[in-house]
Amino acid sequence: MMKRQKRVAVINDVTGFGRCAAAVAQPIISAMKIQCCVLPTAVLSVHTGFPDYFLHDFTPYLKQYMDSWERTGIAFDGICSGFIGSKEEIELVVDFFDRFKKEDTLSVVDPVMGDYGKLYSSYTDEMCQEMKRLLPYADVLTPNLTEACRLLDLNYHDVDISPDALEEIGAALCEKGPNRVVITGLQQGTKIFNYIYEKNKAAKLISTRKIGEDRSGTGDVFSSIVTGALVQDDEFETAVNRAIVFLDKAIAYTVRQELPWNYGICFEEYLKEL
Repeated sequence: MMKRQKRVAVINDVTGFGRCAAAVAQPIISAMKIQCCVLPTAVLSVHTGFPDYFLHDFTPYLKQYMDSWERTGIAFDGICSGFIGSKEEIELVVDFFDRFKKEDTLSVVDPVMGDYGKLYSSYTDEMCQEMKRLLPYADVLTPNLTEACRLLDLNYHDVDISPDALEEIGAALCEKGPNRVVITGLQQGTKIFNYIYEKNKAAKLISTRKIGEDRSGTGDVFSSIVTGALVQDDEFETAVNRAIVFLDKAIAYTVRQELPWNYGICFEEYLKEL
């Protein structure tokens, strides 16, 4: 068998400016000494948090792209899915998992759908229902509370973030496929919490300071580091902690630069620490 580095497929959009999606995943996963292979769901000039953006939907080309990879015989140690732009594209991502997820392939699903109880502008209720089809393929799920509620058909505004309530949500999500879940970005006052739930282990709530306003690409940085760390055989809690510590430094640096929220996070400053 040919020797090679570990390899991860990243299913996400390719955005030229704004530090999000594949533009974040590729340098971060590469810095962790893992080959990063991008399956582009869309190509954008800047992300949709800017008033003037160009967007080219890649859905019509995904099957040919995947066919080429399959014929080439490319295998992956990990698969990380992020933003998916349409119901039809979710069908193609399911096809990708069917083709490329093997018994020893780690799969991380970041179900990017919305935040603060609202869906992103490109998402519909129908797409949220379709997103549930990815759960049986996920080993790890990284939703925020809005996305977790959508996946379980819960009313976000009726859900509290007590440990008991979060444990019920974590357990319910694990029943649908993944054995590890981290509910990200739970805010209380000056703190942000990440809730870690693993089957047959005690759940944990990890806190960190909230620095400045929300920024684009934070979830992409988080899921990329968690994916890379798990492919490196870290424990789940260790992987999550690595992402939290990295983000704390990078966000603090970004705030000092006084950059607009839609410019993303200056993660480049700390890549050598991964």
